[in-house]
Amino acid sequence: MLADRKISSKDLAERINLSENNLSRIKTGRIKAIRFSTLEALCTELECQPGDLFEHVPPSADPSVR
Repeated sequence: MLADRKISSKDLAERINLSENNLSRIKTGRIKAIRFSTLEALCTELECQPGDLFEHVPPSADPSVR
């Protein structure tokens, strides 16, 4: 999505007032929750829907989840 919009992670983080570290965690799926305000800011900046950013992986399909 970032490449399609020609925006760097650093620029996006600045635009939505989020640390680059937290944005990285969102991008890599190393988060357990996300604030609706953060999700809304991401979708606004990237001009997309939440479903364009996230994919649900059932626990049984992800061996790292127990």
